[in-house]
Amino acid sequence: MTALAEELMRLIAAEGPIPIARFMAEALGHPTCGYYVTRDPLGRGGDFITAPEVSQMFGELIGLWCVDVWQQMGAPSPLRLIELGPGRGTLMADALRAARMRSDFLQAVDLHLIDVSPVLRQAQQDTLGAHAPQWHGSIDEVVDGPAIVIANEFFDALPIHQYERQGERWYERMVTVTDGALAFTLSAGPAADPDDGRPTARDGDIAEVSLAGDAVMRRMAARLAESGGAALIIDYGYTGDGRGDTLQAVRQHRYAPVLEDVGDADLTAHVDFAALARAATGGGAQVHGPVQQGAFLNRLGIDMRAAQLKQQATAQQQADIDAALNRLTGDAQMGRLFKVLAVTSDGLTPSGFQETA
Repeated sequence: MTALAEELMRLIAAEGPIPIARFMAEALGHPTCGYYVTRDPLGRGGDFITAPEVSQMFGELIGLWCVDVWQQMGAPSPLRLIELGPGRGTLMADALRAARMRSDFLQAVDLHLIDVSPVLRQAQQDTLGAHAPQWHGSIDEVVDGPAIVIANEFFDALPIHQYERQGERWYERMVTVTDGALAFTLSAGPAADPDDGRPTARDGDIAEVSLAGDAVMRRMAARLAESGGAALIIDYGYTGDGRGDTLQAVRQHRYAPVLEDVGDADLTAHVDFAALARAATGGGAQVHGPVQQGAFLNRLGIDMRAAQLKQQATAQQQADIDAALNRLTGDAQMGRLFKVLAVTSDGLTPSGFQETA
């Protein structure tokens, strides 16, 4: 049993069962034992691999996307370029390298990174130090002004509330202690209806709500609507009725029981893109998409970039490029499950969201 699990058990003994949202917040962000606070979880030696680690093509295309949006914005300087959950800084490094084609864009960039992990902040400094990044615990700490925000696999790690239908009522799913171990239970009394107009629920159905994700999106959208700019959100999730249990733990590239290895395993849930879109609209911004990641990258020209890279590559490197392309865009890989949503101020038409002939 981990030290964090023991601490949570003491908390539950004192206060009673806690919502899953609080359990996730503690497991991932506890100031001394939280998963993201204590380690670099990325890469083959970690627990998972994100798209920027799969291939440089991913970050490069996002960099060109940023340049195009910046030009549509009227090329403001300074531009607050903000990344939520930047990992090791790989995506941003690739994006800024691709953006060198517009030196005035690089000169305009005022780089801000939103991350709570001391370990990852050091990796980001090593990767992006030449661009003089500034670090914050929240996007709310970034000075006002025109902005472009990138959030790749950020919203999936924000805490969710889960509700289970029993009879005619919804009850919140909680974490308690049973027989000396953490276990799931239901709230003692019924909870507010989380269905938000979706079809009638059946007994045993589970609904998920990310109040934290909605709040981040609403504040970010309000900022963009007022000061100008765009946000690009890329994550795995759904666009329709997402009823069901998507909470999952991953350790060493394998799924793990959610209530075991607390603080030593990643916890995520699928992103409700329809809810994010509603929050963005409620914040006064324009919404584009979501579209599948494969379609988005194809519209940005990932096939052409792969062909360019293969021209001076060895046979093994060419095979690796093809494998990375398939992983990023293939329906059976990341291409269909991952979605892309853009949130903008009025008058912007971000690339990647228009149907191609």
